[in-house]
Amino acid sequence: MGMWIELGIFLLVFVFAYFQLKELKQEKLKREKERLDSTEPKE
Repeated sequence: MGMWIELGIFLLVFVFAYFQLKELKQEKLKREKERLDSTEPKE
């Protein structure tokens, strides 16, 4: 019984970490895009 609780907690942590990394990648791409837009000369 205790093993299943530990396994469930481990899976929750794993899923949480997965979504955090996914969000981090999206934020990084967004910042990179904004940086490129700001360096382009405005006309």
